[in-house]
This record gives sequence, C-alpha cells and structure tokens, in this order.
Amino acid sequence: MSHQFTPVQWNGFKWRYDAIVLFGTILFVAVFVGLTMASRQPGESLAPVQILIRAFGAAAFLLLNIILSIGPLARISARFKPLLYNRRHMGVWCFSLALTHAGLTLMWYQGFSALNPVVALFASNVQYTSIAGFPFESLGVAALILLAMLAVSSHDYWQAALGASVWKRIHMGVYVAYGLLVMHVMLGIVQEEKAEFYPASVIGLFCIVAGLHIFSAFTGRVTDRRVKASLDGWINIGPPDKIAENRAKIVRTESDARIAVFRYDGKISAVSNVCAHQNGPLGEGRIVDGCITCPWHGWQYRPEDGRSPAPFEEKISTYRVQIDGGMVYVHPDPLPPGTPTKPAVIDEAANV
Repeated sequence: MSHQFTPVQWNGFKWRYDAIVLFGTILFVAVFVGLTMASRQPGESLAPVQILIRAFGAAAFLLLNIILSIGPLARISARFKPLLYNRRHMGVWCFSLALTHAGLTLMWYQGFSALNPVVALFASNVQYTSIAGFPFESLGVAALILLAMLAVSSHDYWQAALGASVWKRIHMGVYVAYGLLVMHVMLGIVQEEKAEFYPASVIGLFCIVAGLHIFSAFTGRVTDRRVKASLDGWINIGPPDKIAENRAKIVRTESDARIAVFRYDGKISAVSNVCAHQNGPLGEGRIVDGCITCPWHGWQYRPEDGRSPAPFEEKISTYRVQIDGGMVYVHPDPLPPGTPTKPAVIDEAANV
C-alpha cells in the first residue's frame, strides 16, 4: 500500500502462482513446437527459429486471453478471486513473451537487412489497402508498445503517482492491445496458414473472452439495481440477516454511487464500494481480521472509519447507517474519506 514501494513483495502464494505460470508457459511452448514439427507436410518445413517465433507469439496471445478472462470469472464466482491478486505478474510475463516473439521476428526476417531492422520491418510491406497482403506486423508493433506501457506502469508507484482513476484509464488500454493482437494474429494466419484450426482457435478465444465480459456485465446489472431513497432520504437495504456475515450487500444510488453495506460482529457499517488502490469492488470482498479486504489486491480498510490500518494511510468514504423496525437503512450522502461513523448494532436495534 502507500507505506513504501518495493519492486516485488514476495510471499509463498506469489512464488507458487508465478511458478505455475512459468511451468505452464514452458509446457505450452514445448507442446507447440513438438506438434508444429510433427504436423508439417513434406516441403512445408519451418526453421527452428520460425517455430519458436510462432510458439512465443501464441503463448503471449493465449496468456492475454487468460488475463482478460480472470476479471469477469472472479465476478461470476468467488473461487477465481485468488487469481486477481497477482494478475499484474501475468501481464508483465505476457509482455515478456510478446517481446521475445518480436525480437526473434526482427532477428530472423530483418536482421540482415541493409536498413535498421525496425525500419526494414515497416518498409518491406506497405500494402495497407489489401487484406490478403496487409502488413499485419505493424498491428503487432502497436500492440507491443501498448503492452510495454502497461508493463512499465504496472507497479503501485505509478498508480500512486498518477492517481487511481488515471492509472485505471491507462490500463484499460489492454483492450485496445487485445483488439490489435486479434487482427495481427488473424491476418498473419490468413497469409501464412491454410489449416482451419488456427483461425477457429482465435475466434473461439475471442468469443470466450467477449462472452465472459457480457455475461458478468449482465449478472452485475441484474444484482446491482438502482435503489430510491425514502421520503426522509434514507435507503432501505432490508433485514440484517439478508447480509452474509463478514460480507456486504452492494447498493447503487440514484446518483450512480455504489455503497457496500457490511455485516460483521453483530454490527452494520457502510463504505464506498470503490477501493482507493485500483477502484476494486470492495463489496465483493470480505472482512478479514476486522478489516474490509479488497478482492483484487488485498488492500484493507476499517469498516467503522474507512481508514487503512497503520502504518498505511489510504481512506475511503463512509456512510451513515441505522436499523429501524428490523430494517437496515443507509443514507446516500457520502461522508468525507476516513470519517468515523458509528456502526448500527443489530442486537440493540432488535431490542428497541
């Protein structure tokens, strides 16, 4: 969090997570190389470097599809939320694979050109008006530049320096990079491959990613309806027992603000649903060791004042709550970030 910045805060989970990603990449590349060599017909053989170029490119593209699927999967099912904690590690590794793919491509195809290899890459094909001959390499370069920007700015230092909103908008550029890579791969396949398996695989992956995002957005819209305040301005959340212990019910106000109403230790508190780190959905997390814990990266806040435990200094808005007639009410007007707010005690309210 904001207390200090270190390159990587390693723990056992991160080691296991990254080890699985590394092993999976090595296995994928090995299988890809083996199957490619075995499936080549006589007269269609490829040089080992060419096979590695394709293997690293395919690994990077597949990993990007996995990365983009983690977010909606975590919203659909809580069992996928642990994958969110180190998703940025996967993003940096994806860029490393893409950079290896680009480096091998320049070395093999442009390394012996009289021109600078990068200049030669763009000068060798300028058929931008032809689909069959389109220089798909340019799309890959554009995507690589975007992935480089995202990888360099992935550290919390840049999030703190740029602010959560600006940082988030920049990192939404991953979808632009993904679109460019889909076109890069499809055009490359059209020009260099005849087997239907390759375009079918790309289309299938794209449909899975798009489908997961559409489905998670639809389910979120169903469960995240706007609620209207009553005449005195308070919003009726429902009875306390409709909120799971150490969990939250998320409500969306008429002004489109999202409030996370938590139940814990016989009390009710309400805070902003937006984490100060990367705008993560706090209401989808849970209370751990007395603190609301963001499901994305584990940032924590006390429910009674919206402040992170010492020595951290992050703050989020709190909301006034009360229990009346067996119903939980929250006031839609946010209090300044870090404002102490008295929780509503369930037992006391039941005895009134």
